[in-house]
Amino acid sequence: MSESAHEAERGTAPAAAMGGDVPAAASAGPVAESGRIETLDVLRGFALLGILLLNILGFGLHTAGYFNPNWGAGDSPGLNLAVWGTVDVMFEGSMRALFSILFGAGVVLFTTGARGKSGALHYRRTAWLLVFGVFDAFILLWTGDILIVYALAGFVLYLFRHRSAKFLCVGAGVLVLLSSLEYGAFNLGLGYARTQAAVVAEQGQDASAAAREMAAGWRQFKAGAEPTPSQVARELDARRGSYGSAFVWSAAHMVELLTFVVPVLLFWDALAMMMLGMALYKTGTLQGEGGSNRRWVLLVAVALPIGLLINGSEVWRAVSSGFDILSYFAFMQWTYPFGRLGVALGYLGIVVLICRLGLLGGVRAALAATGRMALTNYLMQSLICLFLFTGAGFALVGAFERWELYLIVLAIWAFQLAFSLSWLKRFNYGPAEWLWRALTYFRIPALRRA
Repeated sequence: MSESAHEAERGTAPAAAMGGDVPAAASAGPVAESGRIETLDVLRGFALLGILLLNILGFGLHTAGYFNPNWGAGDSPGLNLAVWGTVDVMFEGSMRALFSILFGAGVVLFTTGARGKSGALHYRRTAWLLVFGVFDAFILLWTGDILIVYALAGFVLYLFRHRSAKFLCVGAGVLVLLSSLEYGAFNLGLGYARTQAAVVAEQGQDASAAAREMAAGWRQFKAGAEPTPSQVARELDARRGSYGSAFVWSAAHMVELLTFVVPVLLFWDALAMMMLGMALYKTGTLQGEGGSNRRWVLLVAVALPIGLLINGSEVWRAVSSGFDILSYFAFMQWTYPFGRLGVALGYLGIVVLICRLGLLGGVRAALAATGRMALTNYLMQSLICLFLFTGAGFALVGAFERWELYLIVLAIWAFQLAFSLSWLKRFNYGPAEWLWRALTYFRIPALRRA
């Protein structure tokens, strides 16, 4: 998704290896296709497709359905619960983490080395990424847009481009730990607010002002995760009615996210993973560099099982509590940052090993093409879902059970894999990537292959 990561390249490896200098003019332009790193493209394609497993819930269900496992149960509650648990353990948060890791690596690629671009170019291209994000959020009506968050974090990442891998790992670790503490504090705070709501319900006007204030906060939170039938109807009617009604609802919802969720939760989450991605690139882990497979085998053998175990324990807590609201809401679990990171690193290890061993050639080629066009494909997912689920098209939001949405995901995956391969046989860049490069460098790159 990140065009920073789209620059996946080895710098000017031939010139650098031969001890030659890179002409100044060369460093001001985009990198040739021959300089790309397959592993990064494959990882990006994998993450792009994987993130739709979560985004489809935001597109196709009522807002509460993203985290609430009881949503979209329909006539197949057992099947839908199994689907929720599987996706929650194996993919929730980990695909976003992997995307963020790749974005951080892309910033290192773009701003350092023999072909490192200037700060002015970095901030220009990041500003355009912000524009793409605003377009995705407000015009394509995707309130789960991550491009805005990536752009905001990208403005900060430039300051860390020359830091050592050790510094970046420590910084990422500190942010992950602080996120864990923050999520745990949210859980405790909301738990206390719930007890105060019970006190207010019992004492009425005799309850203290502080108790009434906390009770109001609890009711507001609970309404978002477990809305009443009338609240559900209002949202679905707005999103189904027309493009105009869906736009009004989405814009208001997006403003709420930008004023709380993005600055309090998502920005720091993304920044931590991006700093880790910068470190992993500097050590060659993302590119698959090195003579031994040991480090990637360790990621698969250690990080992945730990991540799955943590995620599985969260699902078990939710089920055993009868799906108490504070047990299934991801950003209320202190273990959440550790589980998703372990799974993301495990998948990273699997993909890199597949690339290093030369396995699954056709699959790798399709994923690499999808990854090279990640910005195009990300926006395309929003466009497809705009017409499928909102009043701009078929208005099918809320019409499918949870498991049925994944049939749509499979169809979108198949289309994007085939489309990306076909497009790149004739063109050098995806449409959005081509536009982004033109806006960044103030010149029109050749789109069609010679």
